[in-house]
Amino acid sequence: MTKVYATGKRKSAVAKVWIKSGKGKLLINDKSLDDWLGGHEAIKMKVIQPLVLTKQEKSIDIVAITFGGGYNAQAEALRHGISKALSLYDISFRGILKPNGLLTRDSRVVERKKYGKRKARRSPQFSKR
Repeated sequence: MTKVYATGKRKSAVAKVWIKSGKGKLLINDKSLDDWLGGHEAIKMKVIQPLVLTKQEKSIDIVAITFGGGYNAQAEALRHGISKALSLYDISFRGILKPNGLLTRDSRVVERKKYGKRKARRSPQFSKR
């Protein structure tokens, strides 16, 4: 019974993920998936997507800690971490996860604010007269 660790990231959110063989228990920040995400069904589907693709929903236990960012970014960081951990757990899962883009870190982050601008690109209102 090997325990595998991986880290997933998205925007400023980080997810630390430990997986081991078990009965399909999912524990995120000491809460179940339903308690952690509440009624966000589409985001729950994002989290369990790597498990569904590899058909491991009932055979792997997951313990995860997430911090930083919002709940959506944390969920996507968790998905990235689960995918990385699964590919380390069994190398044959890599061929399933890689074509679906689950092993690639989404590098898009918020653009920084520039001086003379209201936001990153929004200029102050221009008045001709």
